[in-house]
Amino acid sequence: MTTTRKLLTFVSALSLSVGFSGLSAASADDSSESVAINLVHLLVEEGVLSKEKADALIRKAEAKAEAARPAAADGTVRVTYVPETVRQQMREDIRQDVMRQAREENWADPREVPAWTKKLRLSGDIRFRYDGSFFGGDNDPTDAINFNSLNRGSPYNASVTNTVLPPLANVNEDRARLRLRARLALDADLGEGFTAGLRLATGSDSSPVSTNQSMGADGLGSKYALWLDRAFVKYDAPALGGTKLAVTVGRFENPFFATDLVWDDDLGFDGILLQAGRRMGRWQPFATFGLFPVYNTDFNFSSRQLDKFKSDDKWLHGVQLGTGLELAKDLSLKVAAAYYSFTNIAGKLSDPLNNPNDDGSTDTRRPSFAQKGNTYMALRNNLYTGDPASPWYQQDYQYYGLGTPFRELALTARLDYARFDPVQLALEFEFVKNLAYDEDRINRLGAQNNFAEGASGLVDGGDMGWTTRLVIGQRVLEKRWDWQASIAYKYLETDAVVDGFTDSDFGLGGTNLKGFVLGASVGLSKNVNARLRWLSADNVSATSFSVDVLQIDINAKF
Repeated sequence: MTTTRKLLTFVSALSLSVGFSGLSAASADDSSESVAINLVHLLVEEGVLSKEKADALIRKAEAKAEAARPAAADGTVRVTYVPETVRQQMREDIRQDVMRQAREENWADPREVPAWTKKLRLSGDIRFRYDGSFFGGDNDPTDAINFNSLNRGSPYNASVTNTVLPPLANVNEDRARLRLRARLALDADLGEGFTAGLRLATGSDSSPVSTNQSMGADGLGSKYALWLDRAFVKYDAPALGGTKLAVTVGRFENPFFATDLVWDDDLGFDGILLQAGRRMGRWQPFATFGLFPVYNTDFNFSSRQLDKFKSDDKWLHGVQLGTGLELAKDLSLKVAAAYYSFTNIAGKLSDPLNNPNDDGSTDTRRPSFAQKGNTYMALRNNLYTGDPASPWYQQDYQYYGLGTPFRELALTARLDYARFDPVQLALEFEFVKNLAYDEDRINRLGAQNNFAEGASGLVDGGDMGWTTRLVIGQRVLEKRWDWQASIAYKYLETDAVVDGFTDSDFGLGGTNLKGFVLGASVGLSKNVNARLRWLSADNVSATSFSVDVLQIDINAKF
């Protein structure tokens, strides 16, 4: 018997029992009352009513019956029947409680999920990719030092007597890879303006700019790792005079209106975020403010000495002001200016170091993650290298940090034209300049890469970048044969942005790159699409480097 049928049976039986009034003897009255109480207990046993609710109903019924009983001369009370008012109240109370529980647990429609699950949203996507990298024939491997790999290991002996090369990146052997990306997200409506979100994602390592897993990297059938990719709590404040305010803490999507010139699409931002916006006729001004930890000093640094080093935390302060503007019925514009200021991100020469086995006071100034392109400097002030009495004389064990500070000014714009809806046109543009770029500082402290041709030891760098992109087609691929095509050009000098956070695909990631990106996408179904991209990049300055990347994607979302 289904729960709903059981409910109807019990309510009907209970109505008959409490409605019975044909007995006049005391035993019959007691029997009628006992039947009613027993049925209430049966409802508890069947899980229709909670014990607390049943006890409350019985106490309520007894109290009303007590009030309706005539008193005998000796003060005792005896009832010969259950009063009609009590019967009606019991029927109504039980009906209300049972129907309330039925609504909460969806007895009427067992296919309907409980109400609380409607506040949760589960989503995800899977991407399968062919990734081919094709290098130019005249690439120079001598300036391809892999600083990311070098800085993650033990200090490298950079002395001229050392014949062991530092880690070097591949710049001349073509590679083909099959890659997988899988992401699973859970978003929750917490009520009263609060929401929360979690997302897990694949990834070959802890890279902040890629969730790709190279298939077969650890052998056939090896398991892939899952990383915590997003975890945040957000509060949307009630609109104040038409102004919307939101505060977010945790790890969340890129909150800035930007292209991948400055920030990679997969990059997550950790920290505290404040957003504001409102609509004023054709204008939609907005503002974004954020404080993000880039690197937090190890709690025990340095674990090799009694007195610990002072904290040397790296921070990003970001602010962006912009507006949307409806220029005409089918024409809209969005523009913004952003200022991204990094603190303690530039390299700094350490206190004097007499033993290569000790930690340098500025070892934490080396990037926790890097791609390629930025100019580097040596961090350790090794006194023993000039001391003939030292067992490490002329040996130079080094880590490397960024040669210049970074304070980036970015101007971003997007123009949308929807005259031929559903086919739309969009033109994007972004310009960035590192206002803190200091080439004199780099040369004074000693550049380790990006050397100018014919000028030994001097850097050949730059502080500016820009990109433009034209997109035509459906803005979102929602059904089969929806399509989109794009062409873009990028120009990004060595130290215009921090290379660890920019696009990881163009030129195999990083800065000091220029070239074209061609793309085309087509919908295969409502939730599946295919994409083809060709990315062709060359070095802007310094040594010769070029690479073409072919990507063929199958994307599925749910």
